[in-house]
Amino acid sequence: MTVTIDGTLGITTPAATVSGALSSSGASGTAGFASGTGSGGAVTQITSRTTGVTLNTPTGAITMFTAAGSATPAAFTVTNSTVGANDVIILSVKSGATNTYALHVGAVSAGSFVVNFWAQTGTASDTPVIQYTVIKGAIT
Repeated sequence: MTVTIDGTLGITTPAATVSGALSSSGASGTAGFASGTGSGGAVTQITSRTTGVTLNTPTGAITMFTAAGSATPAAFTVTNSTVGANDVIILSVKSGATNTYALHVGAVSAGSFVVNFWAQTGTASDTPVIQYTVIKGAIT
């Protein structure tokens, strides 16, 4: 079912709940939002910090392999069937980091994205948890 609202929608209480994709369109294109209960997932790297992971959810947490922080940039691929070639990936360090990390999305393609990371400060052994969100994008 599609509901089109032309104008302003004001909701005070109770809050509105949307099951499925929520999208908006206008001059800036279409943006999908998926942050409700059940839309996320979690995965853990099992071999090294450059080991790829698979998590097919629009939001999630990646527990990195326990290792010492390094100032040398490294990368791993996240295979994710919800990712489109025009999507935007947001990354943040959620928890578990003793060192201070920089994160950068190196490439986004249909079905995957690459996480580049390095320690800006610190070389202690830690287990950072990286949180991501996929924002649906459109070129036209």
